[in-house]
Amino acid sequence: MSDVTERWVGEAQRRRLERRFGAHVGDWLAELPATLRKLATVWDLALQDPATPGGRTSVVVYVTLADGRQGVLKLSPDHGLAHSEAQMLRMWAECGRVPEVWGMDRGHGAILMERVQGRSLAAGDVLPPMATIGTLIRELHSVDGEPEHLAELRPLTARVQFIFDMWGRERTEGPAAGVVPPTVVHQGFNRARELANDDVHAVPLHGDLHPGNVIDGGARGLVALDPRACAGDGAVDAVDWIMWRITDPAQAQQRAEELSDTMGVDAGRMLDWARAFAPCLAVAMANRGRQQSKEFDTVMELAHG
Repeated sequence: MSDVTERWVGEAQRRRLERRFGAHVGDWLAELPATLRKLATVWDLALQDPATPGGRTSVVVYVTLADGRQGVLKLSPDHGLAHSEAQMLRMWAECGRVPEVWGMDRGHGAILMERVQGRSLAAGDVLPPMATIGTLIRELHSVDGEPEHLAELRPLTARVQFIFDMWGRERTEGPAAGVVPPTVVHQGFNRARELANDDVHAVPLHGDLHPGNVIDGGARGLVALDPRACAGDGAVDAVDWIMWRITDPAQAQQRAEELSDTMGVDAGRMLDWARAFAPCLAVAMANRGRQQSKEFDTVMELAHG
């Protein structure tokens, strides 16, 4: 990368983007500085610093608007993904649980949105009560969006296929290959596919609602970021909260029951989804060197189900 590009994208994030989109993402990165300058002119922005750590699907830059508001400019090589995210955030705007979208440039895969001040829940050691998490999820699921926006959402089956394809590749390319059997991943995929095809009431799902994608906004409450919107069984958005840093299967049961009380979603279905996705979490943990832990053992126990 050029020195100009490196101002916005570090080497580690470049590798994540290449892993997600392929080596041709280098062409997009080469054009990124010029794209940022153009958007800054169009939207009258002062570019600040890149958000760190960067993600695997987009580049996020902190900006200041001409009226002094603090915002973020988010760009993705996948313009369709950016458009879908902007549409979903706008649909959820009425509940106040997501950043406000101030602008969208589909041609550049760019979203200009509010910057929410606060730390992600993943940055802390303790989660809020499950009732608080359940309220966030319930409010996201309860929004009445425009029918055409809801109709545009991918089915949950497509999201399930994508997740297991991605973590299947991650398993074969990292340390997880030695500790997470492919049969366990395949079993998890079959479980998830069956659950996704069940005849249940479909709601607008965040699709990637884990503690790293939720900000503690202080008096504003919890705010969800980075949706991978789809439509389907509301129980699936509870999975990462049931599984976060658990060291005993009984914790999963207790969290599912507490979330069920708030969300009005069957606790058994939440646990079924948690067991289905447990192999993916096990792969992530093993590839990050966390396979020698009680948490990994518990996740694998749930994966075997």
